[in-house]
Amino acid sequence: MKRLAWLTGIILAAVALLFGINLALQKSAESGLKSGANKTLTIYNWGDYIDPTLIKKFQNETGYKVDYETFDSNEAMFTKIQQGGTHYDLAVPSDYMIQKMKKANMLVKLDHSKLTGLNNYDARFMNQPFDRGNKYSVPYFWGTLGIVYNDKYVKPGEIKTWNDLWNPRFKNSIMLIDSSRDIMGMTLASSGNSVNTKSIPELAAAKGKLETLMPNVKAIVADEIKMYMAQDEAALAVDYSGDAAEMISENSHLHYVVPSDGGNMWFDNIVMPKTVKNKKAAYAFINFMSKPENAAKNAEYVGYATPNKKAKALLPKSLRNDKQWYPDAKTLSHLEVYQDLGPYWVGQYNDYFLEFKMTNR
Repeated sequence: MKRLAWLTGIILAAVALLFGINLALQKSAESGLKSGANKTLTIYNWGDYIDPTLIKKFQNETGYKVDYETFDSNEAMFTKIQQGGTHYDLAVPSDYMIQKMKKANMLVKLDHSKLTGLNNYDARFMNQPFDRGNKYSVPYFWGTLGIVYNDKYVKPGEIKTWNDLWNPRFKNSIMLIDSSRDIMGMTLASSGNSVNTKSIPELAAAKGKLETLMPNVKAIVADEIKMYMAQDEAALAVDYSGDAAEMISENSHLHYVVPSDGGNMWFDNIVMPKTVKNKKAAYAFINFMSKPENAAKNAEYVGYATPNKKAKALLPKSLRNDKQWYPDAKTLSHLEVYQDLGPYWVGQYNDYFLEFKMTNR
């Protein structure tokens, strides 16, 4: 009996030892996973919207590993974050989408005491209506909607306002970006109305005016508009300033004008979704991108205007003084930022634009 008890004791001790080792290994693995997660930063951004060398620089300076995913529309970004599954630490939505994400309780309020570069930004681009006090967002890039013209077919100074597009001499010469909010917005602005109107009579009148532009419209296209304009396929195009910069880099005959009769000024902004898992890394990245030297390098690569005032000062003089990308205060005073209009009014804009497009077939 004593021998049996002794053997039993040995077996129980061995089992306890194995259990302890297994538990220690499990805790070590969990600790390793946790440690790995704490060294990873997951970013959700537009495609080709950051200088890749900056990601490498951030990783080398901080030791964090960056997982970088891209989206092609605000709506796609909103849906994926709302569905969950991927724990994005940072995202880069546009102005009106920030309002929508706030309403859906999808954003984390930023702790300004952990942000070291807010004083680098131009005050004009802070405290915007879509995020008063920048409680949830930090500016990333900004730009405008405007008109690209080819000086082979259009004289310099000939295009100053949206209404110039209706000139009969531009028959079958204009490409429009395939965006209901932008094309309806430009037409509203051409009549002195707000790009955020919630007036059915104003929208109906804009659609009617847009239909009179049809003889001048060569095509309504999406991203391929950049390729077509770079290849001299049209005399004029309505597109965003960043796309215009890309076109101009491919074709020196192209120029960009911000119409003096109003229109849209847009912002893309860094936010922290509630899916965030690594706040420490997220704050580190925002601070990294707020450094003037990094923001300037990013602006030169992407081609959009930087809201970072100290970064702008580091840009080549020819770039920072170019009114195509950095319009003067008078021009900016006529521009509006898109608001989140809600599903009903977004539907109205889409319906009117769809009716217009159907007449272009």
